Amino acid sequence: MTLLSKLSVALALSIICLVPAFAADPKPDALVKNRSIEATVYLDDKIKADAALAADCLAEGRKWIDKSAAEAASARKQDPQLFDRGGWTFERKYNVRSVIDGRYVSIVRNDYIDTHGAHPNSDVNTILWNSTEKKRISIRPFFTETADNGPTMKAMLEAVIASLNIEKKKRGAGETATAEWYKELKPTLLKLGAVTLAPSTEAGKSSGLTFHYPPYAVGPYAEGRYVAFVPWETLKPYLTPEGARIFGGSRPKADEDDQQ
Repeated sequence: MTLLSKLSVALALSIICLVPAFAADPKPDALVKNRSIEATVYLDDKIKADAALAADCLAEGRKWIDKSAAEAASARKQDPQLFDRGGWTFERKYNVRSVIDGRYVSIVRNDYIDTHGAHPNSDVNTILWNSTEKKRISIRPFFTETADNGPTMKAMLEAVIASLNIEKKKRGAGETATAEWYKELKPTLLKLGAVTLAPSTEAGKSSGLTFHYPPYAVGPYAEGRYVAFVPWETLKPYLTPEGARIFGGSRPKADEDDQQ
């Protein structure tokens, strides 16, 4: 090997050593990919560590991508020009938000949807999982009553709107426009928003409830997503013994800063 060749090899090796190693993209846990759509589902590692929870989320995710793929295929058949820029992109991610008392697992389910419209769309929903009973549950067992338009739901709605108003003020949203966006919020569990148990500064406890809203739910697309926080102290008069047992502490500052 000539001196020039040796120098070239040494230079190449030094460049390789300087280039940082990038982690490979995570592998989807479910995938449908064809000329009409690429639809993927991802589960985070905490979910995968619970076999029953992982199976539950994956079954739901697979139904979602199969349904989305069928809709994309139908749309292509009716109007092929919709796919001139390629197939649609659908992505769903399941992430653990909190684990309370070692068994109540709150999960945030984020959807990303690009059908080549004016802009991609997103959605958010939540799951509350009881890892002891291995099933999805609601927050109802934590409250003495959860009737539509009842005192608990009215207190939650009032607290949700107060929290949203604080966040909207930070973002410079107008009060008149804001009031219009709240019309869909109702004092019923199904009309308040997707709910999770918020983490706490006290280990094993929840500091309250967080309600998650995608763009367009409580504000224009440009304002992005919102998270409304209802501290457990506000709900204290309505708690069952189990609710009183799992709530406590304060919301961590890092969680307060996270509006995603």
